[in-house]
Amino acid sequence: MIDIMLLLLIVACAIAAIEMKDLLASGVLLGAYSLLMAVVWTRMNAVDVAFTEASVGAGITTILLIATLSRTNRYATATPARRFKVRISIVVLACAVVLLFGTLDMPGYSDPEAPANHHLVPRYIEKSHEESAVTNMVTAVLANYRGYDTLGETTVIFTAGTCLIMLLRGARRREDD
Repeated sequence: MIDIMLLLLIVACAIAAIEMKDLLASGVLLGAYSLLMAVVWTRMNAVDVAFTEASVGAGITTILLIATLSRTNRYATATPARRFKVRISIVVLACAVVLLFGTLDMPGYSDPEAPANHHLVPRYIEKSHEESAVTNMVTAVLANYRGYDTLGETTVIFTAGTCLIMLLRGARRREDD
C-alpha cells in the first residue's frame, strides 16, 4: 500500500511540476519528486542510490534550479502550442510502452533464481576482498567493479555544475554591460 501511495505522489509531483507557470514552485516540486524517489530507492534496499538521489536530485539540483531562477524570470512567459503538447505526449507514451515491454521478461523483484544472484552475487561475495583488498563489500563493488560508472556519474555532475557557473557568470557580465 505504501508503494502505491508513493507512486501516486510521484506522478502527482511530476504532473504538477510540468503544468505550473511559476518556475520556482515547479523547481520545488521537482525537488520533492527527487526526495520521493529517494524513498522509493530506500524501499527497494538500494540505499546507495537513494543517498545519491537525495543529495544530488533533491539537494544540489534544487539549489541549482533556484540559483538559476534568481537570474531569470520566475514565471513562464510562453506556453507550447497544443500540437507540440500532443507530439510530446505521443513520444512519452511510446517510450513508456517500450520500457514496459522491456520489463516483461525480467525476473521478479528479489527473485532468488534471478541470473544476477547466480553469477554476480557469488563472485562479489567470494572474491571482492581478494581482488580489491577492501573489507566492505559494498565499497568494493562501488569503487572497484563499478568505478567507471561512478566516474561517469561524477563527470556528468561536474560538467553540469561547470556549465551552470559559466551561464550564470555570462548572465552577470551581460547585466554589468
